[in-house]
Amino acid sequence: MGTDLVLRCRRALAALALATTGALWVPAPTPSMAAVHAPTGSSASAPSASASTLAGPLANAPAGAPAFDPAPARASLERLLSSRAAQFTLLAVERPASGDFFTVSGTPGAIRVQGTSPATLLRGVGWYLERIAGVDIGWPGDSLGRLPATLPAVTGTVTRSATVPHRYALNDTDEGYSGAYRDFASYRHQIDLMALHGVNEVFVPTGAEYPYYRALQQFGYSAAELREWIPGPAHQAWWLLQNVSGFAGPVSTRLIEARAALGRRIAGHLRSLGMTPVLPGFFGTVPPDFAARNPGAVTVPQGRWVGFDRPDWLDPTGPVFDRLAAAYYRAQQRQFGDSDMFKMDLLHEGGTPGPVDVPSAAGAVQRALETAHPGATWVMLGWQSNPTATLLSGVDRGRVLIVDGLSDRYDGLDRETQWGGTPYAFGSIPNFGGHTSLGANTGAWVSRFHAWLAKPNSALRGIAYLPEGTGGNPAAFGLFTELAWQPDPIDQKAWFAGYAARRYGGADPHAAAAWEQLRQGPYSARTGTWSEPQDSLFAARPSLTATKAARWSPSAMRYGAATVERALAELLQVAPELRTTDAYRFDLVDVARQALTNRSRVLLPRIRAAYEAKDPEGFRALVREWNADEELLGRLVGSDRRFLLGPWLADARSWGADPAERDRLEYDARSILTTWGDRVPSETGGLRDYANREWAGLVQDVYAPRWAAYFASLDTALVNGTDPVAIDWFASDDAWARGHRAYATAPVGDPVVLAGEVQAALAMPSNAERFGAPARTDS
Repeated sequence: MGTDLVLRCRRALAALALATTGALWVPAPTPSMAAVHAPTGSSASAPSASASTLAGPLANAPAGAPAFDPAPARASLERLLSSRAAQFTLLAVERPASGDFFTVSGTPGAIRVQGTSPATLLRGVGWYLERIAGVDIGWPGDSLGRLPATLPAVTGTVTRSATVPHRYALNDTDEGYSGAYRDFASYRHQIDLMALHGVNEVFVPTGAEYPYYRALQQFGYSAAELREWIPGPAHQAWWLLQNVSGFAGPVSTRLIEARAALGRRIAGHLRSLGMTPVLPGFFGTVPPDFAARNPGAVTVPQGRWVGFDRPDWLDPTGPVFDRLAAAYYRAQQRQFGDSDMFKMDLLHEGGTPGPVDVPSAAGAVQRALETAHPGATWVMLGWQSNPTATLLSGVDRGRVLIVDGLSDRYDGLDRETQWGGTPYAFGSIPNFGGHTSLGANTGAWVSRFHAWLAKPNSALRGIAYLPEGTGGNPAAFGLFTELAWQPDPIDQKAWFAGYAARRYGGADPHAAAAWEQLRQGPYSARTGTWSEPQDSLFAARPSLTATKAARWSPSAMRYGAATVERALAELLQVAPELRTTDAYRFDLVDVARQALTNRSRVLLPRIRAAYEAKDPEGFRALVREWNADEELLGRLVGSDRRFLLGPWLADARSWGADPAERDRLEYDARSILTTWGDRVPSETGGLRDYANREWAGLVQDVYAPRWAAYFASLDTALVNGTDPVAIDWFASDDAWARGHRAYATAPVGDPVVLAGEVQAALAMPSNAERFGAPARTDS
C-alpha cells in the first residue's frame, strides 16, 4: 500500500503548532467528545468519536484516547463558508483498516459530518455542498452565494469510502507555473480546496533549496557559491529535477530563509488536516567541482537539458553520498518537520548514469531515505520511460509509489507488467505549462480508472492530479478527484449534468446545455497522443504556418470548435439570478476566451491564402479581423482577476528586499511565461512560450505586438514584391521579460457584456467570405 499506517500514527503527534509557529509540538492526549461545534438541539455524540489536539490517527493509542482534533477542519470550514460553517458538526472517528470514509446526516441547519481525518471531514462537507446543498467550490470559481440561510437536511445517513489510499496532487512543476511567489493564505486556500475534494497527499517544493543550502556548506561550498547555483523560485522545479541550475539568480539568504519559513507553514497546515506533505528527497544533485572538494566522491556529468547545463550527479554507491544525504535530511527535517513520502526522479529526461550501476544507485538512494525516515515511501513520476525496469529492480517496490502522468494519454498501457507490480496512482497531466486551454481526456478517466482498479493483481493504489499548472479547468479537477470516492465507474454524461446544476447554484436548462456541449467537445478529447487540449495561435510565434504556440503542444484542434461556440451561446442565456455567482462569471470568460481562441485557427490559414494569392485588400481585411479579435480577447480576459498578469508580477516583486532583488524576481516571473530561459534554451531548445497563457497584459503587450509587427512586414513585402524582413523575436520577447511595466491587479469590464461581444464577433460574416475566400466549415 506504500504508506505505512503505523508510521503515520507515530508521526501524527507533530502537528498543529507547526502550521502557525513552525514549532514541533506534542500535546498531551485528553479524551473528549469529537464535536467541535454542536448547533443547538443537535447531538454531538457518536461511537468512537472524540476531539483532541492531535493531527492524525493514533493506531496504537490506548482505548478511549482521542482519534484526532477536528479543529483544523473547523478552521478551514470557517474560512470557506463563513457564517454557514456554524451549521456543521464535525466528528472524529478512527480510521479502520479499510481506509478513509465519511458519513453525512442531519436536519435543517444542523448537518453532522463524521470522518477519519480532518481532511476527510472536509471531503464530507464538500460532498454535502455538492449533492445536497447544490453548490460548488471549484478551483477556481464558486457558487456559495446561492447557499440558503438554513442548510437543507440530509435524507438518512450517507456514507462514502475512499476506493484508494493515495489521493495525490501537484506536479513537480506546479509552483513554477502556478505562481512561485504566492503567500501563505493562497497556499492554505489551495490546500483547503484539495481537502474538500478528497486529496490527502500534496507535493511541497516550497523552500526545497534550504536543505541543499545548509547541507552543502558542510561539503566545501560557501554560502555565496550556493546562492549563485540555486535558480530563481519560478525555475527551481527543474533544478530539483536535475535539469538546470543558477538561472534567474542569484538568490539571497533572506529569500532562502523566507521561502523555507513558508514551506514550513505549508507542510504544517497539511499535517494539521491529516494530509501528507510530500517533500523532495535527495538523490545526488550537486554543484560543480564536488568531487574535487570531497575526496572519494565520484560525480557523473549530466550534459545538457534543452540548452541548459545540468547539475552533476553524485554516485549514490560511493562513500560520500550517505553523508551528504544524511546532512540533507537532517536540515530538511529540522526546518519542515517529518514526512513519510518523498518525491525524486533519477535520470529525468535524458540524464545519464555514466559508469554507475543504476539498480545499485537506486538501492543506495532508497537506503539513505530509509535511514533518515524509516518506512518512508519513495514517490516517482511515471513520465516517458521513467521509472525503468532496471531502476525498479534495485529497490524495495513495496516502499515506492509511482504517480503516473500518462494514464490517460496513451492506449494499450499495462502498468502492472511495465512496473513489475510496483504500486502506482492513476494520473493525468491535463495541462502543460499552465496553458489556459479548456478541456481534458475525461472519457478516459471514467472508463479506465475503475477498470484498472478491478484487474486481477492490480497494483493501482491511488489517483494523482498532475497538471503542470493549477488554477484552471475546475471541471477537470472536480471530476478527476471524484474518481477516488465513487465505488463504481462514473457516468460521464450524468456527472456533467450534475456539475452544471451545482456550478452556478441552481438547475438551469441553458447551463445544462452548455456543459453538455463542453462535455462532448473539449472534455471528451480522444486518447492515443495527447492529454491536453491545443493551445492558442494568438500566443504563437508569428508565422503563416503556425499550428501551436508551445513546441510540444498539439498542432490541431482536438475537438469540434462549434461545441464551444454553442456552449457560449447557452451560457449567455443562463437565468439572471445565477449569473451573479463567481463560478458563472469565471466560466463565461473562460468559454468565451476559448471560443475566440479557436477562431484563430480558422483565420490564420485564410490570411495565408490571401498573402500567397498576392491579394493585399483581402489580406488587410483579414488582418484587421485578427487584430480586432485579439483586441477583444485582451479586454475579455481583463475582466476576471484569474486572467490578469498584474498580480503575478506584483507578487514576485513583493518578495524582494531592495530594487535589484525585486527586478531579479520579476524577471524570474516574466521569463517563465515567455522566453523561459536565455537565447539557446529558448530558441534552439524550444522552451519559448512553453507556458503561454491568455492573460490580460500578455495578450496586449507580448502576443498582439508580435503579430502586428509580423503582419506589417508581410504587408510591406506584398507592396514591394520582396521577401518579408526577418524579425529577432527572442530579442523583443527578452526585452519585455526584462522590463518593469506595472499591470492592472484588479479586473475591468463586465464579463457578460464582453462575452456577448465575443458571440457577436463570431456570428458576423468573416472578411474571408467578403473577399472570396472559402466560407467557414468548422461549425
